[in-house]
Amino acid sequence: MSLRRSAPRVAIVLALLLTAAVLASALALPTSGRSPATSPLATAANPVTASVGGTHLIGVGGHAGYFFNATGGPAYAANGSRVGNLTYYASVSGTNTTGVTLNPDQEAIFNGSSSVSTLTVNSVPQTLTINVMFSSVYRGANESVNLTYTVNIVAPYVLSATIVDVSSSDVISFPVDIYLDGNFVGNVTVSTLSPSTPYHFSFDYLTLGLSPGWHTFSISLASEHGLVVFAGGATSFSQSFYVPGPAPNYTLWYIVGIVAFVGTIFILLTRVAARRRGAARK
Repeated sequence: MSLRRSAPRVAIVLALLLTAAVLASALALPTSGRSPATSPLATAANPVTASVGGTHLIGVGGHAGYFFNATGGPAYAANGSRVGNLTYYASVSGTNTTGVTLNPDQEAIFNGSSSVSTLTVNSVPQTLTINVMFSSVYRGANESVNLTYTVNIVAPYVLSATIVDVSSSDVISFPVDIYLDGNFVGNVTVSTLSPSTPYHFSFDYLTLGLSPGWHTFSISLASEHGLVVFAGGATSFSQSFYVPGPAPNYTLWYIVGIVAFVGTIFILLTRVAARRRGAARK
């Protein structure tokens, strides 16, 4: 009799458990036509992306600014908001880094902005490499990406000139275009000039190399309508310089000389041996 009475109770318990399981499954599934709510702190699935910008050429003893940009990784939530830290860490490597500095060499990167660092170089022509690690961190999650950026340190070709205001009044600031072998390569901004006061300026042309031979910088002041001239009274100015070619390769001549020397020694030894054989026969 006790077994028959307990059977309905067991059935009720099983029915309750089955009902609870069905309700739990229904609550776990998203409502049709709606997407699950996203927490603003949920980290983004996008990886860290980064870039470095700036010139690849710096004159010896000069400096230049470089831009570090990055986004993504754990520091950004899925909705694009910034929730963690995104920082760059940079260093410089090269043949001679004495006196070479990158300031700052680490800094936080914020939304929509670039971190700017100044690279100051020494007087050694060489190739330097900026090594940068971008790190995105949030609540113990850390993702990073590494980039390198090559900078060539070169000795510039320098153009120097002197101009004079020959008018009776001040001449306001104006640009002077610089040409090299007939091609525009840059300009120099001349400050406001006073009458009869010489103004000296120079222009540094940076390049990885020019072809051997003569090259000519040229400038014209024709657009200043005679108000400004170069020292000596001309309105045009040119400056030529010579670029030597590579040192001659004497390797072939060395080889020819060695072969000739060995051949001469061989001939002499052959003749000496022949004379000895002839004397022995007598």
